Amino acid sequence: MNPTPTGTTSTRIGWIGTGVMGLSMCGHLMAAGHPATVFNRTEAKARPLLDKGAAWAESPRAVAEASDVVFTIVGYPDDVRRVYFEANGVLAGLKPGTIAVDMTTTSPSLAVEIFQSAGARGAHALDAPVSGGDVGAKNAALSIMVGGEAEAFAAVRPLFERMGRIILHQGPAGAGQHTKMCNQIVIAGSMIGVCESLLYATRAGLDPQAVLAAISKGAAGCWSLDNLAPRILKGDFAPGFMIEHFIKDMDIALEESRRMGITLPGLALVEGLYAEAARAGHGKSGTQALFLALEKLAARA
Repeated sequence: MNPTPTGTTSTRIGWIGTGVMGLSMCGHLMAAGHPATVFNRTEAKARPLLDKGAAWAESPRAVAEASDVVFTIVGYPDDVRRVYFEANGVLAGLKPGTIAVDMTTTSPSLAVEIFQSAGARGAHALDAPVSGGDVGAKNAALSIMVGGEAEAFAAVRPLFERMGRIILHQGPAGAGQHTKMCNQIVIAGSMIGVCESLLYATRAGLDPQAVLAAISKGAAGCWSLDNLAPRILKGDFAPGFMIEHFIKDMDIALEESRRMGITLPGLALVEGLYAEAARAGHGKSGTQALFLALEKLAARA
């Protein structure tokens, strides 16, 4: 059965996961006129959406039953599995022609499993992880990497355009997640460079703000330098994206790389450093808190 088009405000959306990212993303769809039904493990975190007119559902299944397109963005692969496959999960509530869109960063194999299970019910599924952090979510400026059927992607694209600026279909089910792994591998390398650069500048007695101004527009320029380095210099380690979630992503990428028979020593190094940051109590801090772990290591030298 063909996926339901989503180009009009009559499209009913469901949203599961109203955390740092999901709250803003769902808010953009509601602002565009789409009626929304929401669920979150903690109802209080969905309150801003409920106050704007969203309907509350008692389970992921109830969200799916009330929606034409169901979006999920939760924490870990185990959370995704529970939200989709439990008795009161999304898959139990999908109707033929409806579309489930998982925007969590999770394993490609799980994305394929969800796609196959949705198809068995006459429904459709896309894996559509995002990049851009809390700033991108708030500004509807995310990069959205999508895997799944081209027809389902085309049907949901008008909704994606309310949340992001770069929206690309990467291939079949799982391809969105594989692309997100490529994104996270790059970020892992750039984050250690940003943090070590600022640590070096500080130890050398330089003005870190002046250093940042000098290097951010040259060959070293990158998203992390523009968006996270200023937070480090302000001592702002609040999460746009939590360290414990980034470790989860790096673990997925390392597992996939082993499955494909390749070695990524740089990624393994950064994963170890982030694990050290988590052990030091920064697991729920933003990824820029890697600076604190590296600063502590430098102090031991």
